[in-house]
Amino acid sequence: MTHITQDDLVQYLYNETSDRKSEFIKEALETDMELRDTFDALLLSQRNLEEIDLSPRKEAVDKILQYAAKNEKQLHSH
Repeated sequence: MTHITQDDLVQYLYNETSDRKSEFIKEALETDMELRDTFDALLLSQRNLEEIDLSPRKEAVDKILQYAAKNEKQLHSH
């Protein structure tokens, strides 16, 4: 294993690499500043994604529930 890809870094970031690969990446991050910069950017992106509120607005949920209730009434009336 001599080349570390961005996919490898993402897997490492999410603890999805083997112990051997993790150790290899960890050592590379300590010596390769360009790789470290890439990893730091991925780490920042991960943190930013965790802060995003992915919940739908209450109005959207209410409209979906109203639509479902309306369609359920139509199904049972036939």
